[in-house]
Amino acid sequence: MSTTPRLSPAETIPVPEKTPASRRPRVAARVRHVALPLGSLLLFLALWQLLAASGTWSRTLVPSPSAVWDAFIDVSTTHDGTRGYNGTTLVEHLGISLRRILIGAGIGIAAGVVLGLLMGTVGWLRSLFEPWITFLRTLPPLAYFSLLIIWLGINEEPKITLLAVAAFPPVAVSTTTAVAAVPKSLIEAARALGASRWDVVRDVVAPSALPETLTGVRLAVGVAYSSLVAAELVNGLPGIGGMVKDAANYNNTPVVLVGIIAIGVSGLIIDGLLLRLERVAVPWRGRA
Repeated sequence: MSTTPRLSPAETIPVPEKTPASRRPRVAARVRHVALPLGSLLLFLALWQLLAASGTWSRTLVPSPSAVWDAFIDVSTTHDGTRGYNGTTLVEHLGISLRRILIGAGIGIAAGVVLGLLMGTVGWLRSLFEPWITFLRTLPPLAYFSLLIIWLGINEEPKITLLAVAAFPPVAVSTTTAVAAVPKSLIEAARALGASRWDVVRDVVAPSALPETLTGVRLAVGVAYSSLVAAELVNGLPGIGGMVKDAANYNNTPVVLVGIIAIGVSGLIIDGLLLRLERVAVPWRGRA
């Protein structure tokens, strides 16, 4: 009678360690992930400098990268007795605008998630509100901003309301679609186990809809950012959008470009943070 020999601890089969050759593809991917954006940025700056130096357009219309850098230093510091732009530094302008986006987009996102859950679970509510949300989603912000000014004045209220209205439809639509797409088998299984309607929404519907809802949140923040300059057209100073609008009135193109770059870079950072939150909250996404 044969028996299977047992291996002693000294005779256990060693697990092969990762060799330097196996690490090379991962290191190359990381280098490529950093090098490609950096290379594209350098190429863009080089083309920009060549275009500005060619004299095809005046320096007022197409300033050089160095002129934009000088404008960035000027609006970020105190120079010649002037603090930043219109008495406010670039960081302060950006911070005020980000606060408006945080409040306005936060209200729109919260309302969109709540209504999306309701519309996805109650059929007649979806039939009632979906046409109105689609109508609102197709409107450009400037189409109703003047009306908000008439109703709410020229202080913070119309700006925050505009950002909330702009951020609301993407979250509502994505949440409604995600809730409606939850597999019926999961809902029926939860009910068969004695779950109440609230339990089904909390433990089945909400987790299943979370990935698409977070995508809607990212879209909503992007829409709010694209509406920022429109929201700060009237009485927008201090604020980064108001700074861009005021500088454009005086053909101060370098400051306009500084404001645009500040909006774009801060938007990239916030989108990266939201993407990181999405990976932490729904780590299973993309791995099924």
